[in-house]
Amino acid sequence: MAWAPPSRPVRVSEVLVAAVPGLRERMLGEGIRSEWADIVGAELARGSRPGGLQAGVLTVTVDNSAWLHEMTLRSSHVLDGLRARCGSAVKSLRFALGEPAARTPRAAPRRPPSPAHLSAEEERSVETITASVADPELAGCLRRILGKDLIARRGRPGR
Repeated sequence: MAWAPPSRPVRVSEVLVAAVPGLRERMLGEGIRSEWADIVGAELARGSRPGGLQAGVLTVTVDNSAWLHEMTLRSSHVLDGLRARCGSAVKSLRFALGEPAARTPRAAPRRPPSPAHLSAEEERSVETITASVADPELAGCLRRILGKDLIARRGRPGR
């Protein structure tokens, strides 16, 4: 039997889905998770997050019983949004109580990295503080801690 090249280009996702059972649902589930806020809206996304998709049933975890009730009332709206994005792959929804969604803190503005060494003034300050410590090993540890603290505080207001 001779190998015949495909008559049209084939997407890598099509090849992978054909080769790995269950991959289609996992890929679809990941797409739903990444687009959840766009699908259901920011208000509903705040208290819910999609879980796994299995046999056409999407499990949605909600933060508390109030959100569980709200999501149940709005399930047809959510299902319509999912069908608009994913077609008929999601047939129904299952809501479950779970841990609150991890809130991603806003990223702090980046500042240039501070040098990893102390200035002469900072070194004198550390030496003054540790001069009264009799144990040399303890004084060394304290010097390192104070030095790291001074470096970490650079650029922060109220230093």
